[in-house]
Amino acid sequence: MTTFKTLTYILCSTLASSAYASSETFSPSPSSSSPSTTKQVTEEWIGGLASRIHLHGYAQAGFTYAHGDKTDNNTFDIKRTLLWADARITDRWSFLFMHDFSSVVQEFYTDYRVTNSKALTIRFGQFKNGLTYENPLSPTSQETIDVYSEGVTYLTGCGSDPLLGVQYGRDLGLSLFGETNDGKLRYEIDIMNGQGINKKDGNAEKDFIGRLEWRPKKGLNFIATGQIGRGHALASSPYNPTISIGQNYKRNRWSIGFDYKSLPLNLHGEYLEGQDGSVTSRGAYLTGCVPIKRGVFDIVASYDFFNFNTSLGMDQHKVVAGVQYWFYPKCRLQLQYVYKSAFLNNGNFQHGAYNAIMCQMQVRFN
Repeated sequence: MTTFKTLTYILCSTLASSAYASSETFSPSPSSSSPSTTKQVTEEWIGGLASRIHLHGYAQAGFTYAHGDKTDNNTFDIKRTLLWADARITDRWSFLFMHDFSSVVQEFYTDYRVTNSKALTIRFGQFKNGLTYENPLSPTSQETIDVYSEGVTYLTGCGSDPLLGVQYGRDLGLSLFGETNDGKLRYEIDIMNGQGINKKDGNAEKDFIGRLEWRPKKGLNFIATGQIGRGHALASSPYNPTISIGQNYKRNRWSIGFDYKSLPLNLHGEYLEGQDGSVTSRGAYLTGCVPIKRGVFDIVASYDFFNFNTSLGMDQHKVVAGVQYWFYPKCRLQLQYVYKSAFLNNGNFQHGAYNAIMCQMQVRFN
């Protein structure tokens, strides 16, 4: 029995002990069954439960050296240490719980597949919203150590927008999603609080997010997403000084992108635009990965442009170049150089060169 199966078995044994103590079904009298029969029934019950629960986890940690505005910084850091469990209650009904030990509870939701096919599933709880191509993806599948592009990070609430705060691209709400045409067409409709994780809505209005994917052939995917809603500002923002703390404001977004995967090249890109109050932000990125030895060694490159406030000229160009080595399935070492043409300095946006060297180790199971 592997370590992870053992953990699952221990979890199920704990649940079973409680159920056994309070259930007449598993508390037969000496005259009705022998101790060996009772033990066999209990082990079968635990085994059945363990087969329905799957544990997953990963950790990402590394070192960063950065230079900007004549200032040098270097630090070791633990970016993510996530563990999650998904439980298959029935063939249609499931539940997931995810916790990041370096921050907070990330996700908890339940799925129920309404149709016999994959045409319609309902999700309720806290989960990643469907805005942009990159946001729903796991950091373990992304090529860059910074994970998402500047535009995705800003527009989806992954942390760079002070008005929304650090929400890890997640929110509380309800989602309807599914796929048809033999998996070629996928849709998603989200109704969210718009306030982020682990908190109630900050206003009386909900955010609506739509996502549509079309896969005309294997390895090629086109994605369009959009959001209509109203935000409730958690803090003041250097990118949008017209909105004050506690103010409700218009918050709309849309994006269109693609993803292409083949033996010699993996490539994805997207155009994004957002509006917060009267301020418009827009940008685009293109990220690629060329396997030198597939499954072992890759070259990674990315170009990213984003203008946080088109009226104030808060434009930023970002270039990433690096390599990654897969020393075990889903486990890798990454080394990357990052250049930015603008950055935040003590809360102020300024143009100027920002250079960084980043390295990261990723370990994942399941």
